[in-house]
Amino acid sequence: MKRGPALSGLMLSLVIGCARTPVPGDPLAGLTKQERERFERGRVEFEKVFTPETGLGPLFNAESCAECHESPVVGGAGDEVEIHVGAFDPVLSFCDPLVLEGGPVIQQHATPALQAALGIESEPVPPSASTSLRTAPDVFGLGLLDAVPDSVILAYADPDDRDGDGISGRPNRFFDGRMGRFGRKALVPTLREFNQGALIIEQGITNPAVPSEENIGGKPIPDGVDPVAEPEIDQAASDLLDDFVRFLAPPARLKLTRSGQHGEYLFNQIGCQSCHLPKLVTGNHPVKALRYRTVHAYTDLLLHDMGPDLADICFGLASPSEFRTEPLMGLRFSEGIEEGEARFLHDGRATTIDEAIRFHGGEALAARERFVQLSEADRAALLEFLGSL
Repeated sequence: MKRGPALSGLMLSLVIGCARTPVPGDPLAGLTKQERERFERGRVEFEKVFTPETGLGPLFNAESCAECHESPVVGGAGDEVEIHVGAFDPVLSFCDPLVLEGGPVIQQHATPALQAALGIESEPVPPSASTSLRTAPDVFGLGLLDAVPDSVILAYADPDDRDGDGISGRPNRFFDGRMGRFGRKALVPTLREFNQGALIIEQGITNPAVPSEENIGGKPIPDGVDPVAEPEIDQAASDLLDDFVRFLAPPARLKLTRSGQHGEYLFNQIGCQSCHLPKLVTGNHPVKALRYRTVHAYTDLLLHDMGPDLADICFGLASPSEFRTEPLMGLRFSEGIEEGEARFLHDGRATTIDEAIRFHGGEALAARERFVQLSEADRAALLEFLGSL
């Protein structure tokens, strides 16, 4: 299991030289001194390695946030692949997140104490579950996506395809009815909740927002295997971790060559921009650095039907074949891209951007076919553009 470079974005920029070109791992421009200090302190929390004696587990997927978000710097993508589960009833159109059987994420490691007590090395997969793989994405620029008003996202929704373009994006809804935007199925409404949930789901770390949800397949953990009192981190630590993710800037795009500019034109021309919106605008946020900012995320944060070949599990209102449009900012930093070991799409089945496009179906089928029909030179130009993001 690889570890990402320990250099912060600030340190990397000093290595590059005096010209202050934004680099991965940088904080957002325009933060106050206090916000920037909280960002750096939050990075420490993000990199903190937990042990069973400090709250890890007893079931977990990673020992730190940075273990899964590490390349090319802390906050980037990772090489971990998780198992997610769900149970969909197509007759009732009901999605069961299997909370009573352990929840939608299978934790693949167990602490020594739990192994000794129950003889298991990972959380059991519920027998009623459908399963899917999930890769570890980067978390660059998520604070900006969190700051986009619901009204902006809903303006792009067209669940009944009234304009007849074959694109019918719709929002997912959290269990309490709020609009979701985070996660591959866009279930979680806010970045804070997404971060708080990741602590318990990925590391088994309870926190003030999720103080006591540890279980094994929905059953209580045995006595004595979890020695740390709940919650296992306090509100101050949780807030700092949230500030690191919230203030982490999206990577700057590379300067386009003439060929790349042509590729950008083709991206829009063949219909990719219908779901991968080139930009969204944030609203009147209390943090000035997040207020009325344009973010070139290349997503509409809506659910789209991607066809039966990509279908896996349901989540919330999202059917097995529906996925949130994946943001493309930071695409060039996908894990192992230079070594040909990249994993694209939600489950990592594609090893190149070209291959990922060819897996698109459903609402993206027409755009995919236009891509396939491009000349070799035009496809190369479009891929060059995507490689600049």
